[in-house]
Amino acid sequence: MSFKKIITVKLPSKYGNFRLLAYQNSDQKYHLALVMGKPANKENVLVRIHSSCITGDIFSSSRCDCGQQLKKAMKLIAQKGEGIIIYLFQEGRGIGLINKLRAYKLQEQGLDTYDANTALGLPPDNRTYEMVKTILKDIKVKSIKLISNNPDKFNQLRSLNLKINGAIPLEIRPTKYNHQYLLTKKIKFGHTLKYL
Repeated sequence: MSFKKIITVKLPSKYGNFRLLAYQNSDQKYHLALVMGKPANKENVLVRIHSSCITGDIFSSSRCDCGQQLKKAMKLIAQKGEGIIIYLFQEGRGIGLINKLRAYKLQEQGLDTYDANTALGLPPDNRTYEMVKTILKDIKVKSIKLISNNPDKFNQLRSLNLKINGAIPLEIRPTKYNHQYLLTKKIKFGHTLKYL
């Protein structure tokens, strides 16, 4: 099922002026693209594919690095003057908000993020990226440089025949609150994290 663009609005922010594009399908599922500059028909456009994290993005949780990654990606794009953040509503690596909070409870009992998901009978990472191809095609981007530390994201995007010409790391220094979370990202999910 393909997504289509519903509306585009201006979105001035502390990091500069963006356009916010909303995409939706017939099941009413939606995703967003935050666009700066004019990336249409260009190569090597900076792109961050960011999965929603209500706790990190909105409430500034220290348990993860999501909110900080989102802000840092906006800054990187603002410095370049052009780029895209594709904001996918795939909370908790695709398991949904309530299951994510259940996983949090298990983490408080000693499990890591990977094992907490599997203990709930859920995949460690249930995200998909098919909608990214639709969004980038709509914006008419020729090729991208992906802002990410996640090799699985690269592999999934390349399997969709998206042209990726490089990677921009987006690492947040660990704290006492998210050290185990980041270590799990590195060891069990294969993220490239030089600070650990």
